Amino acid sequence: MNQQVATFLDLPARSPGGSVELFLDLYTGPQPLVPARAFMLRPPGRRPAPINGLDLLAVGGKCLDGPAFRQYIVRLRRALTAALEPASIDVVHLQHLAFGATPALMRALPLHPRIALVHGTDLLFAETHRDQLTVLRETARFADAIVVPTGAMADRLLRFAPQTDRRKIEHIPWGIPDHLLATEPTPRRPRRPGQFLRLLYAGRLTTEKGGDHLVKALAAVSGIELSIAAPHREFQTLAPVLKRLGVHARYLGWLRRPQLWKVFDEHDVLVMPSTTLEAMGLVALEAQARGLAVAYQPVAGLRDALGTSALATDFTNPRALARDLERLKSSADLLPVLRAAGRANAARYPLSATAAALTGLGKQLT
Repeated sequence: MNQQVATFLDLPARSPGGSVELFLDLYTGPQPLVPARAFMLRPPGRRPAPINGLDLLAVGGKCLDGPAFRQYIVRLRRALTAALEPASIDVVHLQHLAFGATPALMRALPLHPRIALVHGTDLLFAETHRDQLTVLRETARFADAIVVPTGAMADRLLRFAPQTDRRKIEHIPWGIPDHLLATEPTPRRPRRPGQFLRLLYAGRLTTEKGGDHLVKALAAVSGIELSIAAPHREFQTLAPVLKRLGVHARYLGWLRRPQLWKVFDEHDVLVMPSTTLEAMGLVALEAQARGLAVAYQPVAGLRDALGTSALATDFTNPRALARDLERLKSSADLLPVLRAAGRANAARYPLSATAAALTGLGKQLT
């Protein structure tokens, strides 16, 4: 008999980001991989189109610090208590070790086994917000198991919560949809000598994602074409930097994933210039599954997930980046080698394996 999970990601439905996509992939849809009562926040204003298997909580006041944060947790807990029947839930999946949903869900279901999932942003915010660090440490203490997608996330967690019982930490890699791995990539034409190298940036443009570093480095590089798929408001923030540095970028909009997968086929390299850490870099794995080569900043998380299957470079060093991009343009063999290595690497991370491991862990705890 399938376990029933209760889980909550306190972001507005339809928010951009890899954590949201993973959450929806695992817990929602007509036949979710992990049967769950799954919750997100109802966005302000117009109600979004419904997502099968997702409940929306109309709770405002999302914040990070101080008395307002504690009041926000109380409102979330009340909404969850009204929506959930404890007897129907077997195990709790805490998305992130910080933010409001985690303490609210623990208080709404205080007697259920708890699996906490590290996503990366929880570690970043715990480093800069005292209340988030407090929540992270409490979650690490009271969770029955802590799931990390990479060893780097475990190391970073233990820096912030050194008293954590290491026996509770479980390594379960995140995954990408199985059907993406089962589909053969679109055959690519060999690049002609002198042809521009088509680069794609896909994702959020928040500070830790390294968009500024990418643009500054590309200002000194010739023979490339840059496309950006990102939320519109974040691209607007980057646009003045692009203009000031004379870097032309084709803006693609914020694409739904099937659209993004098609866009992968139109480019030569996905660039991942993240400056701090990535929980795993799912967009890079999806690109590899589609046969797109990846160039990345070797930060925590990405090193674990990509290793030598992608080109590690330094997006903070224009000279080093120019040298590596020139290698990609001039070598007839490097891009095909990276595509093949990337495809083999992505095949290691089917989403079904992630779901099965989480379910198995839950059964051990109940």
